[in-house]
Amino acid sequence: MYEKIYYGRIAMARRLPPLNAIRAFEAAARHLSFTRASEELNVTPAAISHQVKGLEDWFGLKLFKRRNREILMTEAGQMLLPGVRDALDLLESTTQRLSASDGGSELRITCMPSFASKWLVPRLSHFRTLYPDIDVLLSTEERMVDLDVEPFDIGIRSGWGQYPGLTVYRLFDDAVFPVCSPGLLNGDKPLRRPQDLAGHVLLHDDYPVGWTEWLAAAGVSGVDPKRGPTFDNSAMLLQAAAEGLGVAMARHALAYADLLAGRLVRPFSITLASDFAYYLVHVPRVAEQPKVAAFRDWLIAEADAYRAEQDAG
Repeated sequence: MYEKIYYGRIAMARRLPPLNAIRAFEAAARHLSFTRASEELNVTPAAISHQVKGLEDWFGLKLFKRRNREILMTEAGQMLLPGVRDALDLLESTTQRLSASDGGSELRITCMPSFASKWLVPRLSHFRTLYPDIDVLLSTEERMVDLDVEPFDIGIRSGWGQYPGLTVYRLFDDAVFPVCSPGLLNGDKPLRRPQDLAGHVLLHDDYPVGWTEWLAAAGVSGVDPKRGPTFDNSAMLLQAAAEGLGVAMARHALAYADLLAGRLVRPFSITLASDFAYYLVHVPRVAEQPKVAAFRDWLIAEADAYRAEQDAG
């Protein structure tokens, strides 16, 4: 592929390899697999192999060693890869800045399902009011999305904050405590002391801090912390508690709206701090994109307001 660049009256040709072949090479080098590269680029493995072979012919060098079902990079391939990655990163970031520079743009966010439904979505109308030209595309998944590879601008995560290669902003800390429905609190077996939990169903999710830790902190014995149903989604856990199925160990951020609305109540005041916190993350190259900066600043302000409400309460 040749591009003519004119300087005065002199036309100079820039000699560049085919872009499709470059993309195929980079994906194959990253995965060390033609098959996985083909899945990423939505083509056949044969097409990837053909593109790589064309690139090798263009350079006159072997870029991969093919061994049965695996491929290994040659010295020439290893030399080429860093420059290819830098070029593709620059092209991607330039394209994204251009897309965000006009009146409307899409902001792609990946987030945990429960946090999205219980904390983020109820606040998104505020962002929409401030930035009506930015369309939020929200994807909810429990798995940790690779923001350097997959088509997302921002991630919201719960954990210890160790996300190598990403720009990380701590939003707020996490804490857990029991919650239940108002009817269960004052029902046939009222919850007055933590020891009263012996007569109630305990509800669980897969959060690393749960009933075992809370009962130990409360000094309660005689209550089996493992009994009761478990939910793989914390929003469903809170819904089960609101419906009176039992007493749930809830995370503050997720239960906050239900507590304010009176759908859930706290039978006891004991709160157990967690080492987990919530974070906004993105790859460094998107930091200055207007849509990313707008959402980042807005979410940090929302998190600050949320923390202030907790301090005041």
